[in-house]
Amino acid sequence: MENSTAPNDISDSDISNSLGDTTDAEELAAIEAEQKATPLRCFAGALTSAGFSLLAYRLTVAIATSFANKPITSDNPIAVNISAAVRTLVMGMAALGAGVFGVAALGLAALGVQLLFKKDAVEKDTVGES
Repeated sequence: MENSTAPNDISDSDISNSLGDTTDAEELAAIEAEQKATPLRCFAGALTSAGFSLLAYRLTVAIATSFANKPITSDNPIAVNISAAVRTLVMGMAALGAGVFGVAALGLAALGVQLLFKKDAVEKDTVGES
């Protein structure tokens, strides 16, 4: 066997040169600017989440009404227990969806309000320092 270097050997200088000379900080700043939380984005997200929560709540009510209008009719106790468990699971999943989206809507709305006041506080500090 010969002692040769494999073609996949890459040095650190090759890696830094292949990334280019562009500043990584500039790219990171651009990405942060795109992903920065703004009050408008928070309120839009809160509105969307509230809509999903309302839909999930209406689904929960429709499921509950349907289950109430169609009682379990069986003499087999195992079938009754399984049926009750499945109904509970379905109701729980629909209610969980409504609750999660509702809490997310409240949190996003609160974040939007916080960002509004934080923005005002920062503007007052910068005006006072000038």
